Amino acid sequence: MSVAIITDSTSYIPENIRNEFNIHMVPLSVVFGDSAYREEVDITAAEFYEKVKTVEQLPKTSQPSIGVIMETIEHLSKDYDQAIIITLSSGISGTYQTSVTAKDMAENIEVFPYDSEISCLAQGFYVLEAAKLAKQGKDAETIIKRLDEIKQSLRAYFMVADLSHLHRGGRLNGAQAIIGSMLQVKPILHFEETKIVPFEKIRTEKKAMKRIFQLFDEDASTGVPIQATIIHANREEDANQIKQQLESQYSNVTVIVSYFGPVIGTHLGEGALGLGWYKE
Repeated sequence: MSVAIITDSTSYIPENIRNEFNIHMVPLSVVFGDSAYREEVDITAAEFYEKVKTVEQLPKTSQPSIGVIMETIEHLSKDYDQAIIITLSSGISGTYQTSVTAKDMAENIEVFPYDSEISCLAQGFYVLEAAKLAKQGKDAETIIKRLDEIKQSLRAYFMVADLSHLHRGGRLNGAQAIIGSMLQVKPILHFEETKIVPFEKIRTEKKAMKRIFQLFDEDASTGVPIQATIIHANREEDANQIKQQLESQYSNVTVIVSYFGPVIGTHLGEGALGLGWYKE
């Protein structure tokens, strides 16, 4: 049984790794005025954060069309019996639902949409694990069972510099955003039942990150092998320092530095930091 692994661009897996593990990607887009840019194809994260500084209005984001997803599936149906599509959370994008529609339309290949209920490299963890298992010849049902196991221990928390981006994009309740901005609160956010919600309200970035490290320590201090990621919005130096700090503190932890790309960066804004992990 041959299984193709498809993900959307918000898993932010670098192209060389996608090629190495035979991962197929369908891009979401950011739209500046009348111009649409497919992230990871037409625009990089660095280019995006530079471009945002030069425009008055925040860009909009758009999911892949059913046509693009179907084109990918039809191309893969020549060589694969099954395909798993691992998408960003259904609570912040319609990409998962479009994949469900594609499943019903697909011919000559069995399609399995999978809602990661999260995004960025935390979503990418599911993709990478699925790709490794597919390489070993596992079928889709076996792979999805393993992804469900990862979901039991996967945790991710993030902090944004400015709540107004999330509010304007409709990803955070208006009252929460206004009150948070007035009080200069740096809330820790996380995904709950597919949506982004505040986890705890904290006054400073330093205290917010300290609290996220405490949450991480609850799992890391047990000694079990942990795969983690530091995710940043144009703060690579800070992310690398955190990686060094965590790996020197915990011998059981492996950390990958990743980034909030254009689509997720539109909603979080520059300066956001996140930490995601799961027990291997």
